[in-house]
Amino acid sequence: MEIHCLGMNHESAPLEVREKLALSETGVLTALGRLACGDDEELRSISEMVVLSTCNRVEIYAVSAAHCFQDLEAFLSRITGVSRAGISPYLYRYRSEQVVAHLLRVASGLDSQVLGEPQILGQVTDAYGLARSPGTVGKVLAKLFHIAIHAGKRTHTETRISRNPASVSSQAVRLASQKVEDLRNARVVILGAGEMAELALRALTKRGVDQITVINRTLERAHELADHFQGEADTFEHLTDGIRKADVLISSTGAPHTLIHQPAVEAVLPERRGRPLVIFDIAVPRDVEGEVGDLEGVSLYDIDQLEEHLADSLLQRKQQVPVVEKILQEEARRYFEFVRLLDILPIIGQLHQTLDEIRREELERTLCRCDSLKEEDQEKIEAMSEAILKKFLHQPIQCLKEEAGGSMSADYALVTRELFGLNGSLEGFVEEKER
Repeated sequence: MEIHCLGMNHESAPLEVREKLALSETGVLTALGRLACGDDEELRSISEMVVLSTCNRVEIYAVSAAHCFQDLEAFLSRITGVSRAGISPYLYRYRSEQVVAHLLRVASGLDSQVLGEPQILGQVTDAYGLARSPGTVGKVLAKLFHIAIHAGKRTHTETRISRNPASVSSQAVRLASQKVEDLRNARVVILGAGEMAELALRALTKRGVDQITVINRTLERAHELADHFQGEADTFEHLTDGIRKADVLISSTGAPHTLIHQPAVEAVLPERRGRPLVIFDIAVPRDVEGEVGDLEGVSLYDIDQLEEHLADSLLQRKQQVPVVEKILQEEARRYFEFVRLLDILPIIGQLHQTLDEIRREELERTLCRCDSLKEEDQEKIEAMSEAILKKFLHQPIQCLKEEAGGSMSADYALVTRELFGLNGSLEGFVEEKER
């Protein structure tokens, strides 16, 4: 059995292609249901599958006894309604070790459009959880995704790759937290309701800011964004009032000319009674007249200044990449060790369980003939029997593990079965132990 990954991401395909292949949670479950039902002829060779679909990628992870990329392409085309000719040039195809390396990079944020972004780990976890519902995850993908998720968690707790801002909006909020004494209780005005404004709102709410007003040209769009973050909405007509009340103003409109001029800001300063005003202009072209920054009590940062700070943050993230890669190498070794032992583990599990049953039967028989023994003495005898079994099994189990995946592995397994009279399979037992 071999693992495969067929997919596309922000590097291999433009947005107009990716958005056609994006699958909702319902779409993913429907797709996986085809494999679970066994009705899809093209999926007959596939025993396990996980589908990962985000705004920046769609990937199918599959376990198959044969090369299955053509079948997976046809399957992806069918569930998205996009022709194979329309998606094939944008797809990457990974097998075996390549799949392991790729998924670990995805879960850790190294393969993200924004280096180190933490949201992808939750999306990988959700994709695995969805595949468990229809039962399309077996022991191979279960182990792979467990390790990938663990690697992602280690990346975010043991390194600083996701701790520095990675967008101009998040950098603006970070600087705001340094410039405003109590940002959580500050009054923040967001001018504009586009993508940059939304990123700023996400960063603000993560820091606990809840006094937010979104001002936009159209009230409907302002409400649409503000309501999502439990903020207030207003239009450009009340911009002056917004400046009067704000502690922080973040401007990111698509206007072709400046919207905030020095005289307008200067006129409301007396009403602010010396309260500092911090303005972040992240619009191109600029929304705020440069002379506004010359006013007493006003701090103005434009996008060039923010990008200088952002470059430092991104450099700090990049410096963490070697540390992350070391973690991924450790986690990959864990997976390959699991694969190496995959065929031999059921034998080891069955050997241990069979001999432990004999131990318990003989122990019970012996203790029944020793009624006068105290409870603590019975416990000592049981502990001794467990220790004897452990020592007895150590050498044969060590030999089986060392030969796992080698040329004599099948012979060792056969001889072990014959010597100890082992029959059947204990895959469920082994999977539980692996978890």
